[in-house]
This record gives sequence, C-alpha cells and structure tokens, in this order.
Amino acid sequence: MNPLMLLIRLLKPLLYPLSLLYGAIMWLRNKLYDAGLISSIQFSVPVISVGNLSTGGTGKTPHIEYLIRLLQYEYKVATMSRGYKRNTTGFFLAGPQTDARSIGDEPMQFHRKFPEVVVSVCEDRMTGIPRLLGERPDVDVVLLDDAFQHRSVKPGLNILIIDFAKPFYKDFILPFGSLRESRKAYRRADMIVVSKCPPELDRSAQQEMIRRIRPRPHQQVFFSAIVYDTPVDFFTGEPMSLTAADHVVMVSGIAKPEPMLAHLRLSAAEVHLLRYPDHHYFTTNNLEEIRQTYSNWDVAGKLIMTTEKDATRLAMHRDILEQWQARIAVLPIKVQLLQDAPVFDLRVKDYIIKEKEDMLYS
Repeated sequence: MNPLMLLIRLLKPLLYPLSLLYGAIMWLRNKLYDAGLISSIQFSVPVISVGNLSTGGTGKTPHIEYLIRLLQYEYKVATMSRGYKRNTTGFFLAGPQTDARSIGDEPMQFHRKFPEVVVSVCEDRMTGIPRLLGERPDVDVVLLDDAFQHRSVKPGLNILIIDFAKPFYKDFILPFGSLRESRKAYRRADMIVVSKCPPELDRSAQQEMIRRIRPRPHQQVFFSAIVYDTPVDFFTGEPMSLTAADHVVMVSGIAKPEPMLAHLRLSAAEVHLLRYPDHHYFTTNNLEEIRQTYSNWDVAGKLIMTTEKDATRLAMHRDILEQWQARIAVLPIKVQLLQDAPVFDLRVKDYIIKEKEDMLYS
C-alpha cells in the first residue's frame, strides 16, 4: 500500500464524528418533512423520481433513459435535472443551440439522444416544475433526475437506484462513507433497482440481496445490468465496428470508468486509459494530451473511444477534433432488467394511468 493510501486509511476513523453530526442533521430534516412541518408539494402531472442514497455513479442516467424509451411513444416526456457544473442558474429549457455548459453533461446527453423529449434543468425542482409546465403545457409526465433527497417535491413514484457493488446496507453516512442520508431512508422508495449487476446473477443471489435490503410491503425490488451497445462515430452518429485488432485510447471523465475499461479490454487488442475527474470540462491542455497520446501510439487500427456523457463535453471542441482526422467513437450504454422487466414496466405505466384518471375525475 502506498503512503498516501495508508495515510487516508489511518485518518478515516477521524471522520466518523462528522458522519454522526451530518446524519443527525439529515435525520432532523427528514423528520420535519415526515411530520409535515416542512411541506412537500405534489403536482397535477405524474412525477417520477429516480435517485439514490449515495454519492457517485450508481447508474441513474441509463435508468432515466430506460424510462424515456418506455414512455416516449405514448406520452410527452420531460426530464428535470439539477444541471451539475453548468454555467447557468435557475430554470433553463434545452433548445437547438444548447450545449453541455448551459445545462450540464447528463441533461445534454438526454437532449442529444432524445430530441422529442423536453429537457430542463433547475436547482429547485419545486419552482422548476411549475416553470416547465407553464412553458410546455403539453408535457404528460416529468422524470426527476437525482431527486431522492429533494423532498420539497413529493413524486408520485419514487425509484431508488442502489449499486450492486456497494449497497447502502454496507455503507455509512458522509464523510466516513458515501451515503447522503441514513440507510433507513430507503423506506421512502416505491421501487428499488439494484444496478450494475453481473448479467449472470441468479435468483438465489438476488433473493439474498433482497433479504439484506429488507423491503417494506409496498416496495418491489428489481435487478439491472449495464449493456454496452454498438459504438457510434462521434461526428456522424453512424455505427462503428470495434475489432480484436483495434488499439483504443479511452477518454473518460466519469466517476467509475472501470466497467467500461474492462469491457473494452475484452473487445480490443490494447486499451490506454486517459482518466479525468467526473463531469470534467476538457481544457486545451487536455485536448493536446489526448491528441499526442493518439498520434504517438505507433500501431495500426487505433481509435479514440469515449462515453456518451464525455461526448457531450467533447462536442464543445468539435472544430478542433475534426482537424485531428482521427477515428473517434462513442460507446453507448443501456440498462437491461435481469428478470421481471414486464412487471417493472407495468408498474410505471399503471402509476401514470392512475394519476391521469385521478386528475380527470378530481
């Protein structure tokens, strides 16, 4: 173990008192909401929240996209995110000239992939949703991204995403662990999805996790895996082939690039990873590092591969990238429910139908 990692391990117990303090603050906040002393607003449109208990990448974005694919042909779907690391504030509606700086990389990913979906951002969903519905009254359902702790809005359907590799029952509250609030907060969820599961996860292993989660009677637990789709050309969006003879410069600015790295190493001859912080906006120096790494690699059949989220930020430098005359690909991902996909889909659609019926007769 290197000296830095050893120092972190030795100092970590000192963070435990801070976790107790932070946990007490979150406990009091939740109690005030539960008692109605702080009010939550429910809107006259179906609102589905997708969130998590922990920091870092649990896979919320591909689950939002799963819901978009499920609903977009029957309903006018809108998404609302905070818009992390954007250079705008308040409510902002994506349009033809929008880029990642205006709305954040994940909302920009929705905007690029699903042009018929209404993509919006606002730090305060309580004020953002009325703005959204005022400007787009045709919206039938709102998907709230990363809103499990945003309790000023009471969603009609609360979907909690937990990471298979680090479930909340093995974690601790910040800063000692990565939980944003107490483990018991999972009880607010209507549906729980264990994400990033091994595709071969069998029923007995699933049942053991369900036993550890201890779902309430009203909660259903589902399991999903990440599926890598066919790479597409960064510039044209056309499918690209990746062969066992290819050498890949992987450019990653996401929280957990290891699964994609492992996938590429199974598919390509060699992979060289250039890793940047999560949600990183690429600088001139970064671009030069990427260009030189690609240009100086003296191999045949080489290409640059990046994630969909990174592609939204790299697109802001499209003119520079075109000058490289390099093969640049984007690797899309999807989620696949391991079992019970029809049950999940039906639960979501039944909620929307019931909400709309209640609105009709209220």
